Amino acid sequence: MQQITQVQRISETRNEGAQLNRRGLQQLNTGQFRQALQSFEKALVIFKNIRDEQGKGAILNNIGEVYRNLGQYSKALEFYQQSLGIRQKISDIEGKAATLNNIGLLYNGLGQYDEALKYYQQALAVVKQISNTVGKGRVFNNIGLAYDNLKEYDKALEYYQKALDIAREIDDKAGQGQTLNNIGAVYSSLQQYAKALESFQQAVVILKTINDIADVGQTLNNIGFVYKKQGQYAKALDYYQQALAIRQRIGDTVGEGLTLNNIGAAYNSLGSYADAEKTLLAAIEVWESLRTRQLTDDQKISIFETQAFTYRFLQEALIGQNKITTALEISERGRARAFIDLLASRTKTSIADTAPQSSTPSIAQLKKIAQQQKATFVEYSVIDNSELYIWVVKPTGEIAFKKVDLKSLKTPLKKLVETSRRSLGVMGAVAKERGPRIENPPLPSPETQKRRLQQLHELLITPIANHLPKNPSDRVIFIPNESLFLVPFPALKDANNKYLIEKHTILTAPAIQVLNYTRKNTETLNIASLQPGDTLLVGNPIMPITGIPPVQQPPLPGTEKEANKIAPILNTQPLIGKQATKSAVLQKISTAKIIHLATHGLLYGFGERIPGAIALTPDTPGVNEGLLKTTEIINLNLNADLVVLSACDTGGGEITGDGVVGLSRSLLTAGAESVIVSLWAVDDSSTSDLMVEFYRQLQQNPDKAKALRQAMLSTMKKYPHPIHWAAFTLIGNAE
Repeated sequence: MQQITQVQRISETRNEGAQLNRRGLQQLNTGQFRQALQSFEKALVIFKNIRDEQGKGAILNNIGEVYRNLGQYSKALEFYQQSLGIRQKISDIEGKAATLNNIGLLYNGLGQYDEALKYYQQALAVVKQISNTVGKGRVFNNIGLAYDNLKEYDKALEYYQKALDIAREIDDKAGQGQTLNNIGAVYSSLQQYAKALESFQQAVVILKTINDIADVGQTLNNIGFVYKKQGQYAKALDYYQQALAIRQRIGDTVGEGLTLNNIGAAYNSLGSYADAEKTLLAAIEVWESLRTRQLTDDQKISIFETQAFTYRFLQEALIGQNKITTALEISERGRARAFIDLLASRTKTSIADTAPQSSTPSIAQLKKIAQQQKATFVEYSVIDNSELYIWVVKPTGEIAFKKVDLKSLKTPLKKLVETSRRSLGVMGAVAKERGPRIENPPLPSPETQKRRLQQLHELLITPIANHLPKNPSDRVIFIPNESLFLVPFPALKDANNKYLIEKHTILTAPAIQVLNYTRKNTETLNIASLQPGDTLLVGNPIMPITGIPPVQQPPLPGTEKEANKIAPILNTQPLIGKQATKSAVLQKISTAKIIHLATHGLLYGFGERIPGAIALTPDTPGVNEGLLKTTEIINLNLNADLVVLSACDTGGGEITGDGVVGLSRSLLTAGAESVIVSLWAVDDSSTSDLMVEFYRQLQQNPDKAKALRQAMLSTMKKYPHPIHWAAFTLIGNAE
């Protein structure tokens, strides 16, 4: 009798948990996220107490859904993974599919669309196994969403239509409304506005009948966007305000940020810059609240990509009001945020004059950094491919500003940068190895090269040339934006046919603030006082096997000669060939003051979120053995004044709102004060000469930027073509 009572008690408790779960789902679907979380947490306690694994898996998934809707992606992923583990363990196939689908949605929200597609495809394979029509429709819809974000609109429409057909077949109103909304978004992207509005209006009607408030808010926002695109700003603002009211009421944080951004953009179009400023500042506060919630570095990079446009719209609103310095503050606030967070977390001593993540770096702070660096900063901001903003910050504290019209360009700015690089013989933005490659393909004509380099100079330098220092030894630090990270600034030519490096000492940085974190050592680098253990010098390792199909990277005999010539200057013995193992490098790398790695630089193909690897001698045989990857470098504790990557494309990587995400970023994060990296595949022989000359110059003058400039000028005499001497850039601190 006691046993029956216990079974009844467990049954009643399970029913109580199920009721709380149903209530939580209803609250979730109506946008009552905080209340839903309370209901799910109570249900979770119940299912844990009665050891109901199926119920526990479902609740953990639903808690993940709440956190995803609140924009707390790290917490959401944590709960999804717990749910997935349980559902796999107990063979809850339908539950497994749902959680895989939700993880896909999370990555979609982070802007990692390829990662989202991976989880959607896994979910689709599961629902096909169990003939789950409802689940199949949802996954089809989400796959369409990923393709939509990847701008593969035909594929997006194909999957959306499959989802809509299923939703209509089973009378799934929620599925119909969501999919119609998504179809409308594709037509909006394709500028087929009548079709877009038709889909959106149908979606609103259906979603209102089932009280799906969250999706009503999203659809109203989308209708506003279509009217804005058509220049009907009053209608756009009306729909945006309706959407904002809903999103704020239900706590849809991400949606609130998007709609505030859209309202600000509409005000900009109307010339109502003060209203735009107020609204866009509110949007930024929302974005920055999301980024403080314990996201990983790569998640911050991705989510910033989905938010960077707000900072550009705000700069536009501020310049429209002639608030030049405030716009510069916002430009700095909106770049390299994940990088700065990462640097701050690795900084052992606090920097009192550094702005915290959530606040705007002040003009006073930016001026102070310029004074400390004894440099003139030139910061660029590309505004919707229609305007280029350029600020010049002098070490005296003086600030100048110029606005350049990009609409008159016959080709977009990104394309212009690509054609300028091509005129140098650089085929595209990515090359894979250091080695002789000048003969194939043939170099463009000198006239073509001159014209392209002068065109970029006219755009980027001429407007602010009068504000740059007259003394060639005075430093100029360029802060690029978007495709400008690929610009070979030293090779730009003025109207008098002079290269920029002949007139200025050049450095680059992803943001002015970054230099505040990388500037640690107050002692000047003195080559003459270096001890043998102070330098890590690598040349021509026995190359690893990489790629599909696996092939061994070719040897680089020039790097061996380079290392042997540099060794006596740095009072060290180089690691050459079989000595240059990954383990030997890791043993020395943390204590070295100068790190010089003359080898292959590899960008992609290792399954890492952060691209980049340095080729070293493998300790053990195997594919991809011997690679020092960015994900490993970032966790090192470097004390280096200087890291030189004498290899191809080591300054490359993924160009994001956070700067170039690759080897240089990882080295600076790991503790390097400055790095020298290349912007293209460099020639073995000329690079060797340039590097040897760089260290000779550094013997005479501890200023790294001046030494690199003199090395370029010297190499230019023997190898006049810029492809031989203009690839390398110094990022970070000069002294």
